[in-house]
Amino acid sequence: MADDRKSWRSRRWFTAEDLRAFGHRSRAKQAGWDEDDWESRPIVGIINTWSDINPCHVHFRARAESVKHGILQAGGMPVELPAVSLAETFVKPTTMLYRNFLAMETEELIRKHPVDGVVLMGGCDKTGPALVMGAVSAGVPAIFFPSGPMIHGTWRGARLGSGSDTWKYWAEKRAGTITDADWAEIEGGIARSFGHCMTMGTASTMTSALDAMGLILTGGSSILAPDSAHVRLAKATGRRAVGLIEEGVAIGDILTPAAIRNGVRAVLALGGSTNAVVHMIALGRRAGYDLTLAEFDALSRDVPVLANIRPTGSTYLMEDFFEAGGLRGLLSRIEDLLEDAPTVGGLTLKAGLEGAHVQSDDVIRPRDNPVVADSSLAVLTGNLAPNGAVIKPGAMDQRFRKHTGPAVVFDDYDHMERRIDDPDLAVTADSVLVLRNAGPVGGPGMPEWGMLPIPKKLLQQGVRDMLRLSDARMSGTSYGACVLHIAPESAVGGPLALVEEGDMISIDVAARTLTLEVNEEVLATRRAAWTAPPPHYGRGYGWLAAKHITQADAGCDFDFLETGFGPKVPEPAIH
Repeated sequence: MADDRKSWRSRRWFTAEDLRAFGHRSRAKQAGWDEDDWESRPIVGIINTWSDINPCHVHFRARAESVKHGILQAGGMPVELPAVSLAETFVKPTTMLYRNFLAMETEELIRKHPVDGVVLMGGCDKTGPALVMGAVSAGVPAIFFPSGPMIHGTWRGARLGSGSDTWKYWAEKRAGTITDADWAEIEGGIARSFGHCMTMGTASTMTSALDAMGLILTGGSSILAPDSAHVRLAKATGRRAVGLIEEGVAIGDILTPAAIRNGVRAVLALGGSTNAVVHMIALGRRAGYDLTLAEFDALSRDVPVLANIRPTGSTYLMEDFFEAGGLRGLLSRIEDLLEDAPTVGGLTLKAGLEGAHVQSDDVIRPRDNPVVADSSLAVLTGNLAPNGAVIKPGAMDQRFRKHTGPAVVFDDYDHMERRIDDPDLAVTADSVLVLRNAGPVGGPGMPEWGMLPIPKKLLQQGVRDMLRLSDARMSGTSYGACVLHIAPESAVGGPLALVEEGDMISIDVAARTLTLEVNEEVLATRRAAWTAPPPHYGRGYGWLAAKHITQADAGCDFDFLETGFGPKVPEPAIH
């Protein structure tokens, strides 16, 4: 043990007999520490994305104390390091603009402080991938603690799912089928506890993916935020963080190519959020693994959707999933498709599935009765998306799997808002709604605008789905025939910038094609006349993001943060 302790990062700050170490020790004593806190204990950083304005994480102040409890139980010294919270529902223009900000902050919090390993506390959409991206780049032992799903919503005896039922009932309100009073009741009943969305939105998708990748104590992502088991998970996570440090297991030892592929398979079996495509590619590249859209699509052809959870599933929510056996139950049903890989718990993933049981074959379907047989996410290419686009075939009206229709074009979100409910808008149920300038640069930050609203006059005729195209993302709780992440985006001159009103657009999901039915000579003329929109920012972080963010098919990371950009960052000099 003595030799192991000499290798701990924190000892570089505290054990030398020089002026700097004197300063470190004396100031630690100022904070109430004593020699035992650094001489015999590993120091565990707790990177906490709590804030009063993040309802998904408001319980993290208390959960951090439970994590500390576990660290102390195992003989470690906990140090809480607050990080930006990224409240999904409040941050504008989009939390995606700041995912890389949190990733940078996480990496630098780890590198500049005397910590031997970290507990990453996240869950709300971008926090999971951001925290892990930063930790991977820093390279220390790390374990993830998920915020957990909230309990189900309710309205007049019906279960409500956050996000999914928001879109559903907003459409009904615009169609005139529910009243303002109904809408107010729904508002008060759709989110009834702390925790992230209880539909299979981006939060549930990404925490489940991190779990399947071995970064969470196996199955922990399914535990409801208000459940007492969540408190016990926090303590167990703290204890295990100390174990990882003592065993010398860095996050890179867990986040292998096999683990990343397992994460993708979990996303697909869950019918997970399209946002996972962007995040998983970014995570892979941070870990030195070039996960591509083509590989994502190839894996999707072999993995059935077994989780009957909204919005891909028709009925259930995360509370039902948890009670039916959770992620361990689901993964046990695709175990033959998984690769065995190490986990932070010390067992391999498959060993951690031993004893898993499914309580309901309707919530977690057997392989011979899937929710969707395959291709829960599909990657499309063609002259409109040379570098790819994504769609969620299982969560849309199936008639749009192969469709051709005339384009109705919106130059940006404000243009769409002004026109969409104009009674004179030339649009039918067969039209293709097109939104551009909503990508990583154009949005800015690639906002969740991809589930374009159905024009009011069509809603009143009973239309509830249309083919919609954009370079935006959409919420994981969203649904519909929405083609997303079109790359390259229009703001950098991608083909979406060249679409004009009335152009015919064709989609064929089975063939994986997306085609603008305009000949190349006409497109060349339009391309020559195109000019880029003015930048959103003249300075600051937004300016930096626009200069360095990669396109959706490359994960929207900053180019200078990817592992392949340059040599490994050295440990800080202690002087």
